[in-house]
Amino acid sequence: MRATEPATKPVEGGPVETRTRYDADTLAALTADATAIMERYPDPRSGLLPMLHLVQSVDGYVSRDGILFCAEMLGITAAEVSAVATFYTQYKRHPNGTYTVGVCTNTLCAVMGGDAIFDELSDHLGVGHDETTDDGAITLERIECNAACDYAPVVMVNWEFFDNQTPETATALADKLRLGEDVAPTRGAASVCSFKQMSRILAGFPDGRADEGVGAGEPTLAGLKIARERGWTAPDAEAPATGESQAEVPPVTGAPGSSAQRQPTTPADTEVGKDKKPGEDAK
Repeated sequence: MRATEPATKPVEGGPVETRTRYDADTLAALTADATAIMERYPDPRSGLLPMLHLVQSVDGYVSRDGILFCAEMLGITAAEVSAVATFYTQYKRHPNGTYTVGVCTNTLCAVMGGDAIFDELSDHLGVGHDETTDDGAITLERIECNAACDYAPVVMVNWEFFDNQTPETATALADKLRLGEDVAPTRGAASVCSFKQMSRILAGFPDGRADEGVGAGEPTLAGLKIARERGWTAPDAEAPATGESQAEVPPVTGAPGSSAQRQPTTPADTEVGKDKKPGEDAK
């Protein structure tokens, strides 16, 4: 069987052939969605990443059955699917909570209090990184930068932004999630969906809420606002000579931005003084 041919095929009058343990209705729905994913790409194997999100939207993690399903659909081995599923942290190999609460502890968020928020949440929930509360509500994670440094420290709930958090606001947020109360992100969608729903969106099946709520907030737009008030514009790029590509123009020593523009200012900058120790005069 070629790698580009689906391995799961309908059996006349019966369910789809498969080694998975999905029931017939679940398997039929998965097969239809997986087929739609595969049709997006010239090579169906390119659909593996969204397909893993798809099975995660059904099982709540990338299960044994999910791995087998992807392998059968794409005509590849389960080992090849597992190699991808274990490489990316958004694919969970054990049941995930209804909500992934991610605390950014990258440089700026950490300096602004991200580490303290994570520690407080960990103590409050009784779980560590990539662990889930006993009620199955929250999986806590340390996460890398989410490109929201102007709102640091940031907490994400199923990849929705909760900006300018503190240990107190973060624990209050977690309590509301565990109680099943609605919470509203600072920016983006008007509410938070479940982990399974979020996984389906990442599989390429939008929920129609992409334009809800605030996109870019005031801190993000502050620089643009000042530039418009003062009439600042970006300089025009110099077009290359006709018939000559930018890469073919040799660099000019001493051109703007070149280190050759810097004039010698200390004895160590000169040939005569380069071997002198600090404090010694060049002779």
